[in-house]
Amino acid sequence: MSQLSADIPLNHHQLEILKLFTREMEETDLIEIKRLIVNYLANKITNMADEIWEANNWTDNDMEELLKSHKRRPYNPKN
Repeated sequence: MSQLSADIPLNHHQLEILKLFTREMEETDLIEIKRLIVNYLANKITNMADEIWEANNWTDNDMEELLKSHKRRPYNPKN
């Protein structure tokens, strides 16, 4: 894991999370906490995607067309 720079101050939310880890804990507890955070973020992203899907009235056919399209910008190594 990369080292965090000491130049970047932690915000209030990050400090609150660090307070959770002031006590010794089992490795299994740490793994479960990581799993909870990942699941929370995955659910949040899924909900955001669902909102966009509904706002645009997209259908499964729209998604199939999007998957088949090639709308990528051409590669330009000078950019």
